Amino acid sequence: MQEIQGKAKTIKELLKGVKYNIDYYQREYKWQDKQISELLDDLCNKFLESYQPEHARTKVSEYVHYFLGSVIISKKDAGLYIVDGQQRLTSLTLILMLLKQLQKDLPEADKVNIDELIFSEKYGKRSFNLDVDERKPCMEALFDGQSFDLSDKSESVQNLAQRYHFIEDYFPECMPEEYRWNILPYFVDWLLENVHLVEITAYSDEDAYTIFETMNDRGLSLSPTDMLKGYLLANIDDSEKRLDANNKWRIRIGELNDAGKEVEADCFKAWLRSQYAMKIRERKRGATQEDFDRIGTEFHRWLRDTKEAVGLKRSDDFYRFMTNNFDFYSRQYLNLVEASQKLVPGLEHVLYNAQQGFTLQNMVILAPLKPEDDPKTILIKQRLVAHYLDILLTWRLWNFHSIAYSTMQYAMFLVMRDIRGLEPEQLAETLSVSLSKATETFANNDRLRLNQQNRNTLQRILARITDYLETQSGGPSRYLDYVNDTGNNRYEVEHIWANKFERHTDEFSHPTDFDEHRNRIGGLLLLPKSFNASYNDLPYGDKMPHYLEQNLLAKSLHPQSYDRNPGFKRFIEQSGLPFKAYVEFKKADIEQRSELYRQLAQKIWNPEDIKKDLGYEQN
Repeated sequence: MQEIQGKAKTIKELLKGVKYNIDYYQREYKWQDKQISELLDDLCNKFLESYQPEHARTKVSEYVHYFLGSVIISKKDAGLYIVDGQQRLTSLTLILMLLKQLQKDLPEADKVNIDELIFSEKYGKRSFNLDVDERKPCMEALFDGQSFDLSDKSESVQNLAQRYHFIEDYFPECMPEEYRWNILPYFVDWLLENVHLVEITAYSDEDAYTIFETMNDRGLSLSPTDMLKGYLLANIDDSEKRLDANNKWRIRIGELNDAGKEVEADCFKAWLRSQYAMKIRERKRGATQEDFDRIGTEFHRWLRDTKEAVGLKRSDDFYRFMTNNFDFYSRQYLNLVEASQKLVPGLEHVLYNAQQGFTLQNMVILAPLKPEDDPKTILIKQRLVAHYLDILLTWRLWNFHSIAYSTMQYAMFLVMRDIRGLEPEQLAETLSVSLSKATETFANNDRLRLNQQNRNTLQRILARITDYLETQSGGPSRYLDYVNDTGNNRYEVEHIWANKFERHTDEFSHPTDFDEHRNRIGGLLLLPKSFNASYNDLPYGDKMPHYLEQNLLAKSLHPQSYDRNPGFKRFIEQSGLPFKAYVEFKKADIEQRSELYRQLAQKIWNPEDIKKDLGYEQN
């Protein structure tokens, strides 16, 4: 092994004027809202430990320091390549880009120059310090505050844009409201000068990966769950019970790790929050971390500090906590993980919510569960909560409202606390009352339309509408086909009108008005990618015959679909929905069709169906 160098560096030292590459075989940028929110919470909370409004900025040099871990770099002739740490460095770059935008309105004397940590410029051409070709257009758009079309883009590019917009929403909420903007230069100074990483540099890929494997296979520091286990076992006096608890814990931790890289830690956070969190930190000056926040960042320390409130007083309490409570809630959590990845009978709504990227659902679903519940009661409780969340989330998305972690965290904490330990009937009533108080439903927006940010959301809504129509007409479910986003057979959101303004000048005097109507939900279908490639630009009259070969929502545009499908005709009669065929498709027809979709949505996401779940029987 050649020379290896390890050096502690501030973020400023690590990123200033340096170019990092990512090899083609590296995994995608995968961080989700959960990881970003945890990073921002950690940074902001650590900073707020030292900050006082009366401090001069020079005082920041004395503030507490924060260690963000290590990065491993392979230094080759062609440059510096990140072997381990691209998730953090990419996320830090997105945070820095936002901080640059937020500083625009500050007086010049208060601005902190962070340009060189994000990009360099040569001969008028901008080059980002994380130098990845496929990400450049997206990074340029985000940096310049421009919109960017994410359709057909890689997972990394889509995540870049989505995480940046999440940071836009979440970061302001991390700071006390009364001095949120005055604090900005102090926070930027602290982030650049007081947050450290260890940069480990090797001079070949082989050496760099040897270091990476060694750090991950041997000598790892104890995880929070390791430390929690040690604390719990130390309080069990009986050696046989201690051995039994240790064996059961080890087996279940193995199952959690097999389910995914971060499932273990997420399980503990969801479980402990669902059953014990009574308060959440207020976003104001001087506010301290409460149960909800501490469980998210240091659940092992939180449990030690609040053991009596949790009911841990005697040796048998600790034994029961490990062998009964942990066994029960971790098993239910694993069931929810499975249900978030595939359709599980009775828990279909869990998958729907997970596919919308809603990361808070597991803790809410665990809240009403009790270890003494029988399997039927458990399923009904889980179904009730997941169904409630499905309706609430879809209402918000239909009205262009965010369901991001930062936006929903406080509301979900309140719901979780209100439904903790409830029996099914009381749970159904509480959730129904909560939905009855919602201020925005499908009725509030008759102009839902496609934009650059909601294409994936609308694909899932259209998938539900299409699948509902087909199953209610006696056909098989094809929902999973409609949400599949990989391969040549994947489905895409397709406009009924081609993007040809000149064909519609009889009804529109300006392209903007045409675009607004063309993008309305009633002017959209889900169709295979191959269909879009072949017929996308054709006039409606030429497309219509081909719709007969597609799903029932597309077929319903054609007159013959009403002659050949008795199940469809029966559904129309029973539902009273205003289906009709269209020989031509004009402006008024898009509005009519949009109303049809809205009425379909009202049937699919109907709050009155919540109480029907009480009688659910798994086949």
